[in-house]
Amino acid sequence: MSQCPCGSQLSYQQCCEPIHANPTQAQTPEALMRSRYSAHALGLVDYVIETYHPSCDAASQREGIEESINSNWLKLEVLSTEPSSHSDEGFVTFKAYFADDGQEYCMQERSRFVRENGQWFYIDGTFPDSEPVQELEPQQALLNTPVSSIKVGRNDPCICGSGKKFKKCCG
Repeated sequence: MSQCPCGSQLSYQQCCEPIHANPTQAQTPEALMRSRYSAHALGLVDYVIETYHPSCDAASQREGIEESINSNWLKLEVLSTEPSSHSDEGFVTFKAYFADDGQEYCMQERSRFVRENGQWFYIDGTFPDSEPVQELEPQQALLNTPVSSIKVGRNDPCICGSGKKFKKCCG
C-alpha cells in the first residue's frame, strides 16, 4: 500500500501500520485517531475495539462496530487538536467522509482520548454543528418511526438531534 488511508501523506508502513501492530506506538491523540480511521478504511475491527477505552465495553458492541467499518470510507480531515488541563487527555476534531448508496456523507466529531499506562484510548465524542454533504434523511420524517427499524451506525449522530452518538443516546 502506498499512501496511508489517514491522509497524512506518509506511506501506510511509515504511519499507521506500526500503530496497528502495537497501539502503544500512538504517541498523541491525533496519531491514535488517525490510526482508528485507517483501521475503519482497512476493515480492522479488532484494532478499533482494542483502542476503545475499557469502560466503553466495545467488545459487546462488535456488530455495530463492524457495520460502521463496512462503510466506504473516502477521506479524513483533521480540523484541530486540543490538549486538556492534564497531559493524559486530549481532543481531536475531524471530518470523516464516506459514501453510501452513491451519496457522499460527512461525519464531524470532536473526539476525546485518554491515556492510561502509556496507551491512548478513544473514550467518547461530541458532534459539533456541521452541515452534512448530503442529509441522510430529514429528522422530521423519523419522528414516528421506531428506533429499531432505522439503520443508524453506532457512531453516527443520534437521530433525536441531541448531539450525542446514537449508541450513547437512543441506541
